[in-house]
Amino acid sequence: MGRVLQFSDVHFGCEHKHACAAALDYAHATPNDLVLITGDITQKGYPDEFTAAGEWMRAMPEPRFVIVGNHDVPYWDAVARVLHPWRAFETATGFPAHDGQFRSDAVMVRGVVTARGWQARPNWSKGVIDLDQTRRAAEALRQAPIGALRILACHHPLIEMVGTPMTGDVKRGDEAALIFAEAGVDLIMTGHVHVPFAMPIPLADHCSYAVGCGTLSHRERGAPPGFNQIDWDAKTITVTALAWDGTSYRSHQVWRLPRRQDTRKAATAPSPVEPGALEKAAV
Repeated sequence: MGRVLQFSDVHFGCEHKHACAAALDYAHATPNDLVLITGDITQKGYPDEFTAAGEWMRAMPEPRFVIVGNHDVPYWDAVARVLHPWRAFETATGFPAHDGQFRSDAVMVRGVVTARGWQARPNWSKGVIDLDQTRRAAEALRQAPIGALRILACHHPLIEMVGTPMTGDVKRGDEAALIFAEAGVDLIMTGHVHVPFAMPIPLADHCSYAVGCGTLSHRERGAPPGFNQIDWDAKTITVTALAWDGTSYRSHQVWRLPRRQDTRKAATAPSPVEPGALEKAAV
Protein backbone atom coordinates (compact mmCIF):
# COMPACT_ATOMS: atom_id res chain seq x y z
CA MET A 1 0.00 0.00 0.00
CA GLY A 2 2.89 2.37 0.64
CA ARG A 3 6.65 2.71 1.20
CA VAL A 4 8.97 5.36 2.61
CA LEU A 5 12.77 5.17 2.61
CA GLN A 6 14.31 6.98 5.59
CA PHE A 7 17.91 8.17 5.66
CA SER A 8 19.52 10.14 8.45
CA ASP A 9 22.80 11.39 9.89
CA VAL A 10 24.77 11.11 6.65
CA HIS A 11 27.24 13.67 8.07
CA PHE A 12 28.92 14.76 4.85
CA GLY A 13 32.46 15.50 5.90
CA CYS A 14 32.76 12.04 7.47
CA GLU A 15 30.26 10.18 5.31
CA HIS A 16 30.72 6.52 4.41
CA LYS A 17 31.22 6.99 0.68
CA HIS A 18 30.52 3.43 -0.45
CA ALA A 19 27.43 3.14 1.76
CA CYS A 20 26.13 6.50 0.47
CA ALA A 21 26.63 5.51 -3.16
CA ALA A 22 24.93 2.15 -2.61
CA ALA A 23 22.04 3.89 -0.82
CA LEU A 24 21.43 5.98 -3.94
CA ASP A 25 21.39 2.83 -6.06
CA TYR A 26 18.96 1.15 -3.65
CA ALA A 27 16.60 4.15 -3.66
CA HIS A 28 16.46 4.21 -7.46
CA ALA A 29 15.94 0.44 -7.67
CA THR A 30 13.19 0.31 -5.04
CA PRO A 31 9.76 1.84 -5.81
CA ASN A 32 8.72 4.19 -3.02
CA ASP A 33 6.26 6.96 -2.18
CA LEU A 34 8.85 9.22 -0.56
CA VAL A 35 12.52 9.57 0.36
CA LEU A 36 12.69 11.10 3.86
CA ILE A 37 15.97 12.46 5.28
CA THR A 38 15.82 13.28 8.99
CA GLY A 39 18.68 15.68 9.54
CA ASP A 40 22.42 15.94 10.18
CA ILE A 41 23.28 15.98 6.52
CA THR A 42 26.64 17.62 7.36
CA GLN A 43 29.28 17.16 10.03
CA LYS A 44 30.16 20.79 10.87
CA GLY A 45 28.03 22.84 8.51
CA TYR A 46 30.93 23.79 6.24
CA PRO A 47 30.08 25.06 2.74
CA ASP A 48 31.77 22.14 0.99
CA GLU A 49 29.84 19.69 3.20
CA PHE A 50 26.54 21.33 2.25
CA THR A 51 27.55 21.23 -1.41
CA ALA A 52 28.26 17.49 -1.25
CA ALA A 53 25.09 16.82 0.76
CA GLY A 54 22.98 18.81 -1.68
CA GLU A 55 24.36 16.92 -4.67
CA TRP A 56 23.69 13.56 -2.98
CA MET A 57 20.14 14.48 -2.02
CA ARG A 58 19.27 15.86 -5.45
CA ALA A 59 20.49 12.57 -6.93
CA MET A 60 17.82 10.76 -4.90
CA PRO A 61 14.54 9.92 -6.66
CA GLU A 62 11.60 12.26 -6.16
CA PRO A 63 9.54 12.95 -4.18
CA ARG A 64 11.82 13.65 -1.24
CA PHE A 65 11.55 15.58 2.01
CA VAL A 66 14.43 16.81 4.18
CA ILE A 67 14.52 18.20 7.71
CA VAL A 68 17.32 19.88 9.63
CA GLY A 69 19.53 18.44 12.40
CA ASN A 70 21.78 19.92 15.05
CA HIS A 71 24.92 19.35 12.92
CA ASP A 72 23.41 21.42 10.10
CA VAL A 73 24.30 24.75 11.71
CA PRO A 74 27.63 26.42 10.81
CA TYR A 75 29.71 24.99 13.63
CA TRP A 76 32.29 27.75 14.08
CA ASP A 77 30.20 30.75 12.98
CA ALA A 78 28.78 32.35 16.13
CA VAL A 79 26.87 35.02 14.22
CA ALA A 80 25.16 32.48 11.99
CA ARG A 81 24.32 30.30 14.99
CA VAL A 82 22.45 33.17 16.62
CA LEU A 83 20.95 35.11 13.70
CA HIS A 84 20.35 32.64 10.87
CA PRO A 85 21.31 29.08 11.89
CA TRP A 86 19.42 27.33 9.07
CA ARG A 87 20.17 29.60 6.10
CA ALA A 88 22.92 27.35 4.73
CA PHE A 89 20.71 24.26 5.11
CA GLU A 90 17.80 25.89 3.30
CA THR A 91 20.05 27.12 0.48
CA ALA A 92 21.70 23.72 0.00
CA THR A 93 18.54 21.60 0.18
CA GLY A 94 15.79 23.87 -1.12
CA PHE A 95 13.65 22.82 1.85
CA PRO A 96 12.44 25.13 4.64
CA ALA A 97 13.77 24.47 8.12
CA HIS A 98 10.36 25.23 9.67
CA ASP A 99 6.86 23.96 8.92
CA GLY A 100 7.71 21.98 5.79
CA GLN A 101 5.43 19.16 4.73
CA PHE A 102 4.77 16.56 2.07
CA ARG A 103 1.28 15.27 1.30
CA SER A 104 -0.08 12.64 -1.05
CA ASP A 105 -3.05 10.29 -0.93
CA ALA A 106 -0.84 7.58 0.61
CA VAL A 107 1.26 9.48 3.15
CA MET A 108 1.56 12.85 4.84
CA VAL A 109 4.76 14.07 6.51
CA ARG A 110 5.16 17.21 8.58
CA GLY A 111 8.55 18.44 9.76
CA VAL A 112 9.32 20.05 13.11
CA VAL A 113 12.68 21.54 14.11
CA THR A 114 14.11 20.07 17.33
CA ALA A 115 17.65 21.39 16.80
CA ARG A 116 18.88 24.82 17.88
CA GLY A 117 21.79 27.03 16.87
CA TRP A 118 22.43 27.68 20.56
CA GLN A 119 20.66 27.02 23.86
CA ALA A 120 20.78 28.10 27.49
CA ARG A 121 22.41 24.80 28.47
CA PRO A 122 25.93 23.49 27.91
CA ASN A 123 25.17 20.75 25.39
CA TRP A 124 23.70 22.43 22.31
CA SER A 125 23.35 19.10 20.50
CA LYS A 126 20.32 18.19 22.62
CA GLY A 127 16.78 18.73 21.43
CA VAL A 128 14.09 21.35 22.03
CA ILE A 129 10.57 21.36 20.64
CA ASP A 130 8.41 24.45 20.51
CA LEU A 131 4.78 23.81 21.47
CA ASP A 132 3.50 26.50 19.11
CA GLN A 133 5.19 24.71 16.22
CA THR A 134 3.84 21.45 17.65
CA ARG A 135 0.30 22.82 17.48
CA ARG A 136 0.77 23.91 13.87
CA ALA A 137 2.09 20.47 12.94
CA ALA A 138 -0.73 18.68 14.76
CA GLU A 139 -3.30 20.89 13.03
CA ALA A 140 -1.79 20.07 9.64
CA LEU A 141 -1.61 16.32 10.32
CA ARG A 142 -5.23 16.22 11.49
CA GLN A 143 -6.09 17.22 7.93
CA ALA A 144 -4.22 14.32 6.30
CA PRO A 145 -6.23 12.36 3.72
CA ILE A 146 -8.36 9.66 5.31
CA GLY A 147 -6.39 6.42 5.33
CA ALA A 148 -3.03 8.08 4.67
CA LEU A 149 -0.10 7.24 6.92
CA ARG A 150 0.57 10.24 9.18
CA ILE A 151 4.24 10.94 9.94
CA LEU A 152 5.85 13.57 12.13
CA ALA A 153 9.52 13.99 11.16
CA CYS A 154 12.08 15.58 13.47
CA HIS A 155 15.75 15.00 14.19
CA HIS A 156 15.72 14.09 17.90
CA PRO A 157 13.59 11.30 19.42
CA LEU A 158 10.87 13.09 21.39
CA ILE A 159 10.97 10.59 24.24
CA GLU A 160 13.97 8.68 25.50
CA MET A 161 14.51 5.28 23.94
CA VAL A 162 15.78 2.60 26.34
CA GLY A 163 18.96 0.95 25.09
CA THR A 164 20.12 3.61 22.64
CA PRO A 165 23.74 4.78 22.96
CA MET A 166 22.83 8.44 23.58
CA THR A 167 19.88 10.64 24.49
CA GLY A 168 18.01 13.39 22.71
CA ASP A 169 16.94 15.01 25.99
CA VAL A 170 14.21 16.95 24.18
CA LYS A 171 12.67 19.76 26.20
CA ARG A 172 8.85 19.41 26.12
CA GLY A 173 9.21 16.19 24.12
CA ASP A 174 6.68 14.17 26.15
CA GLU A 175 4.08 16.93 25.85
CA ALA A 176 4.57 17.13 22.10
CA ALA A 177 4.40 13.34 21.67
CA LEU A 178 1.02 13.30 23.45
CA ILE A 179 -0.31 16.05 21.19
CA PHE A 180 0.82 14.16 18.08
CA ALA A 181 -0.75 10.93 19.33
CA GLU A 182 -4.02 12.79 19.88
CA ALA A 183 -3.79 14.07 16.29
CA GLY A 184 -3.58 10.48 15.01
CA VAL A 185 0.10 10.49 14.07
CA ASP A 186 1.23 6.96 13.19
CA LEU A 187 5.02 7.44 13.21
CA ILE A 188 7.42 9.92 14.78
CA MET A 189 10.51 9.40 12.64
CA THR A 190 13.88 10.61 13.86
CA GLY A 191 17.66 10.27 13.66
CA HIS A 192 20.36 11.59 16.01
CA VAL A 193 21.23 8.42 17.97
CA HIS A 194 22.74 6.58 14.94
CA VAL A 195 21.04 3.24 15.65
CA PRO A 196 17.72 1.98 14.28
CA PHE A 197 14.73 1.29 16.51
CA ALA A 198 10.94 1.00 16.27
CA MET A 199 8.67 0.83 19.31
CA PRO A 200 5.34 2.06 20.62
CA ILE A 201 5.40 5.41 22.36
CA PRO A 202 4.17 4.58 25.88
CA LEU A 203 1.65 7.41 25.86
CA ALA A 204 -2.04 7.76 24.95
CA ASP A 205 -3.31 4.74 22.94
CA HIS A 206 0.18 3.25 22.29
CA CYS A 207 -0.55 3.29 18.54
CA SER A 208 1.93 6.06 17.76
CA TYR A 209 5.38 4.63 17.15
CA ALA A 210 8.87 6.04 17.51
CA VAL A 211 11.07 5.04 14.56
CA GLY A 212 14.78 5.84 14.64
CA CYS A 213 17.24 5.61 11.78
CA GLY A 214 20.89 4.63 11.65
CA THR A 215 23.72 6.60 10.08
CA LEU A 216 25.44 6.58 6.70
CA SER A 217 28.61 8.03 8.21
CA HIS A 218 31.68 6.66 9.93
CA ARG A 219 30.26 7.91 13.26
CA GLU A 220 28.87 4.48 14.13
CA ARG A 221 27.57 3.70 17.62
CA GLY A 222 27.36 -0.06 17.67
CA ALA A 223 25.36 -0.54 14.46
CA PRO A 224 26.66 -0.74 10.88
CA PRO A 225 25.85 2.04 8.40
CA GLY A 226 22.26 1.77 7.25
CA PHE A 227 18.81 3.22 6.72
CA ASN A 228 15.14 2.26 7.12
CA GLN A 229 12.49 1.01 4.75
CA ILE A 230 8.94 1.52 6.02
CA ASP A 231 6.15 -0.45 4.33
CA TRP A 232 2.49 -0.38 5.31
CA ASP A 233 -0.91 -1.76 4.43
CA ALA A 234 -4.31 -1.40 6.05
CA LYS A 235 -3.35 -3.33 9.19
CA THR A 236 0.42 -3.31 9.67
CA ILE A 237 3.42 -1.00 9.47
CA THR A 238 6.66 -2.88 8.80
CA VAL A 239 9.96 -1.18 9.58
CA THR A 240 13.04 -2.84 8.09
CA ALA A 241 16.47 -1.61 9.14
CA LEU A 242 18.85 -2.24 6.24
CA ALA A 243 22.56 -2.55 7.04
CA TRP A 244 25.61 -2.17 4.80
CA ASP A 245 27.74 -5.31 4.83
CA GLY A 246 30.54 -3.91 2.67
CA THR A 247 29.04 -4.98 -0.65
CA SER A 248 25.25 -4.47 -0.40
CA TYR A 249 22.35 -3.67 1.90
CA ARG A 250 20.73 -6.52 3.77
CA SER A 251 17.87 -6.74 6.24
CA HIS A 252 19.32 -6.29 9.73
CA GLN A 253 16.21 -5.92 11.93
CA VAL A 254 12.47 -5.99 11.24
CA TRP A 255 9.61 -4.63 13.35
CA ARG A 256 5.92 -5.25 12.56
CA LEU A 257 3.68 -2.69 14.22
CA PRO A 258 -0.14 -2.85 14.39
CA ARG A 259 -1.53 0.16 12.58
CA ARG A 260 -3.93 2.61 14.25
CA GLN A 261 -7.34 2.05 12.69
CA ASP A 262 -9.44 5.08 13.61
CA THR A 263 -7.65 7.36 11.13
CA ARG A 264 -8.76 5.10 8.28
CA LYS A 265 -12.42 6.22 8.54
CA ALA A 266 -13.77 9.76 8.51
CA ALA A 267 -16.22 9.01 11.32
CA THR A 268 -13.48 8.05 13.78
CA ALA A 269 -10.47 10.07 12.61
CA PRO A 270 -9.38 13.16 14.58
CA SER A 271 -11.38 16.20 13.47
CA PRO A 272 -9.63 18.11 10.68
CA VAL A 273 -11.16 21.38 11.92
CA GLU A 274 -11.39 21.03 15.71
CA PRO A 275 -8.19 20.69 17.78
CA GLY A 276 -7.97 18.01 20.41
CA ALA A 277 -7.97 18.88 24.10
CA LEU A 278 -4.19 18.56 24.51
CA GLU A 279 -3.46 20.55 21.36
CA LYS A 280 -5.86 23.27 22.46
CA ALA A 281 -4.44 23.45 25.98
CA ALA A 282 -0.74 23.47 25.04
CA VAL A 283 1.03 26.67 26.05
